[in-house]
Parts: sequence; C-alpha cells; structure tokens
Amino acid sequence: MTARRAMLDVLKGQTVSPTPLWMMRQAGRYLPEYRETRKTAGGFLDLCYNPDFAVEVTLQPIRRFGFDASILFSDILVVPHALGRDLRFEEGRGPLMTPMTADDVERLDGSDFHKHLAPVYETVKRLRGELPVETTLIGFCGAPWTLATYMIAGHGTPDQGPARLFAYRNLEAMERLLSILADYSAQYLIRQIEQGADTVQIFDSWAGILDEASFDAFCVKPVAEIVRKVHAVYPDVPVIGFPRGAGSRYDAYRSKTGVTGLGLDWTVPLSQARRLQAQGAVQGNLDPLRLVAGGRALREGVDNILRALGDGPFVFNLGHGITPETPIEHVEAMIRQVRSYSGK
Repeated sequence: MTARRAMLDVLKGQTVSPTPLWMMRQAGRYLPEYRETRKTAGGFLDLCYNPDFAVEVTLQPIRRFGFDASILFSDILVVPHALGRDLRFEEGRGPLMTPMTADDVERLDGSDFHKHLAPVYETVKRLRGELPVETTLIGFCGAPWTLATYMIAGHGTPDQGPARLFAYRNLEAMERLLSILADYSAQYLIRQIEQGADTVQIFDSWAGILDEASFDAFCVKPVAEIVRKVHAVYPDVPVIGFPRGAGSRYDAYRSKTGVTGLGLDWTVPLSQARRLQAQGAVQGNLDPLRLVAGGRALREGVDNILRALGDGPFVFNLGHGITPETPIEHVEAMIRQVRSYSGK
C-alpha cells in the first residue's frame, strides 16, 4: 500500500491538517552537519555530483526536523554545465561562468547531457529508497530565464542587466537560448521523475526584473513549454512554479504556464495569495528574515499566513531560501507552530 504523502494531497487541491511544510534550501549552511559534510566533500560541485554526499546532505534536515518534503540537493546551474558551459563556485562570490555571447548559443552541446547529470539521477533514485515513505521527494530545475541571466553575465548581478540588454539587442539569440534550455530542462525533470521524484519545482529567481512584454516572452513561454513536455510524459505529476518577484503577474503566470502549484515570495500580499489559492494549491511565503529574527516577528508572520491560507490547499514554506545565519531553534519553533495550528 502506498503511504499518504501530505504535500501531494495538497497539490491535488486538498486541504490537509496539519499543514505540510518544507523549506527552500533546507539542506544548507545553517546546519552544522551540512558544514561538516561540505568540508569533507571539498567544493560545492563535489557535493552536487557525488551521490554519497548529495544524498547525505539532502537527508540531514529530514532526520533533524522531519519535514513533509525533501528537495534534491543540487544547483540550478548544473543544466548549463551539462550543456558545455564552464562553472565554478568561489567562496563569497557564488557561481562564476564565462560570459556567453550570441554566437555561443548554437555552440551549446547536449551530446553528453544525461551522462553528465547521471550522478544527479543516481542521487534521486537513492533518495527515494532512503527517505521515509511518507516524505514527498521534490526534484527541480532553474527556469530558462534565470539560467540565461547567469550564463550571459557570468555571475549574479543586482538587476541582471546584462541579460536584459542581451535580449533587447539579440532577441533571436535569446529566444533560441531559452528554447534550448526549456527542452533540456524538461528532459532533466522527466529523468528525475523516472528515478523517483514525486513532484518537481521550477525556480525562476529573476522573474521579477522583467517588464510586461519580456515577462511573457522570457519567463512564461519557456516555463509553459517545460510544463507541457513534462505533462506529456507524466500527466499526473504536479509541477510547482516559483516566479520570485512576479507581483501582480502571478495570476497570468499560473494560467499561461499550466503549473499545478504556485510558490509565492514573501512580498505577495496575503489577500492576493488567498485569491490565487482559489485557483489551486499555493506554497509559501514567510519572509526568511522573520525566521532569522525569531520571537514575535516569527510568531506573527507564521500566524498571519496560516490564518489566511491554512484552510485551503496550502504548503507552508519560506518566501525564498533559508539564510545561513538562521538559528536552528527558530526553525524548530516555526515547525511547532505550523504543526500545532488547528484552524481559524
């Protein structure tokens, strides 16, 4: 008999009590056991591409906190890396790549794409075998637009201006790049599902910097293509979209992409979140700095969200990833509060 996985019930449109919860970046530097494993592994990519290490760090927050869902430990930039782009991580600087030109788009090479990502698929397979049967396993990828911003600039920037300028000057090249990334990202998610992922999430961390026309062309269109391709193979597997900073465009994003669940960042008003929830499952959206602060700020933030969204299809989460300075006792307090909530 298949165990009930609470998060999947929510993504099917059900209201579940207690509210299921997990955290973006829940396997990370705020955990001492993660820091120890990172030291043993060496570099960040060594963690991502070694199934022994990747499985271990993915399981660490599940062992400690018993979250309802576990998200594969990896990085969104393994997709361009698997397409032949160089990638390295430097302490204090984050991901670094050689900036991409318009001529480089057609040089992307996917001939070894799945071979390159074989360790990731092995990690997913092993996780499904080692996780508690009731824990939802989440696979993921970066959205094409967000991947493109790093590929073009070669690093993160405050407003990803290099990618926006590239798109205005080289529209055809940008459209081609996004199409290639959408195709390979869909293949990547399909392989994760084959290996045991119950659901997948698409992270578009830089969706909020685009103007209206660009949002539709660069954010919505490629994500819709990914959802279409995934659902052509696995029509019953939920796909969660997280277009951070989308603001008033969240409604259009959901209707045009066809995502099953909608991840909300912490700036989304709860009145808007409630309206979005009427269309299907939502996930979010505690400000990660409330979790750092703890105390009254944390209690009030959690309570407001649960009162607004707890009586509908809802997965409790942060509005972005947990930060390294977050005290573990604050995470424990948040979990107790969410799991003790009994409704309005």
